Amino acid sequence: MTVSLVGAGPGDPGLITARGLELVRSCDALVYDRLVAPELVAEASPEVLLVPREGLTQGEVDRLLVTLARDGLEVVRLKGGDPFVFGRGGEEAIALAEAGVPFEVVPGVSSLAAVPAAAGIPLTHRGVSSHVRVLSGHSAEDAPGSGTVVVFMGLQTIARVCANLVAEGFDAATPAAVVSNGTLPAQEVVVAELGELANAAQGLRSPALVVVGEVVALRERILAPLLQHCTS
Repeated sequence: MTVSLVGAGPGDPGLITARGLELVRSCDALVYDRLVAPELVAEASPEVLLVPREGLTQGEVDRLLVTLARDGLEVVRLKGGDPFVFGRGGEEAIALAEAGVPFEVVPGVSSLAAVPAAAGIPLTHRGVSSHVRVLSGHSAEDAPGSGTVVVFMGLQTIARVCANLVAEGFDAATPAAVVSNGTLPAQEVVVAELGELANAAQGLRSPALVVVGEVVALRERILAPLLQHCTS
């Protein structure tokens, strides 16, 4: 019994990952978002239990995933875009972790990059734009020093990056992380307060991403069973 939180991509059914499509084709139950392409839902086996998410509260979805998994089913939660980018996948992951249900997260192609690219708009361009800040129209505008910041290729200049963020308004105690060799077997993650991150990240290798914001503190809740196993 496992639950897979799978990103379906930005709309085009061909943009789901190979791993995501494999899980859709082999699952016992598929809980899917309204904006997921019908062609992807049709990839599931005829015997699969299909559950549309529309009409359910987030709490009901959380409980449904736990119940289906405890019934012994291999469950796929198919979400538009990427589960962890405005997809509420973090909430579902925490609910599963707290219920002791094994789960995995299969990243998806996010609309963040895919939709502008499809329209011929590069989010970054040398000499034109070197950063992107992402907001949701459903939330109030972020105050200075709030929200989440992701820095590409920031390992070599991490002390300066952290200092600049503090100068921008981030508290030096803000949770932050460096992820080296992300998604690979050699992946390493260092978590520290923003003011101490440069020291904590010494010895890590590129490529690496720097992530800054209160969301970093959720990592412990999402990965609690795994982290407890690693430290025992």
